[in-house]
Amino acid sequence: MAALNVSVVSADREIWSGEASMVVARTVEGQIGILPGHEPMLAVLATGEVRVTLPSGEKVAANADDGFLSVQSNVVQIVASRASLS
Repeated sequence: MAALNVSVVSADREIWSGEASMVVARTVEGQIGILPGHEPMLAVLATGEVRVTLPSGEKVAANADDGFLSVQSNVVQIVASRASLS
């Protein structure tokens, strides 16, 4: 199964990056789940938790403020004005 290549960055540094099997984030239009093969998209990120499920099943969570989320060819980029690991 393909994996997602995920990066979570804040305005001043990278918070987390690596492979994942799923990403769940809150956008201004509601919560979204992203799996490998997701259609390309760009969304406005709302303040909330970003949950990343690793291929091993382990979970990583980050608190993110406003920003953007993009998906393109199994690459998920989350850019927030402020973010930190939970």
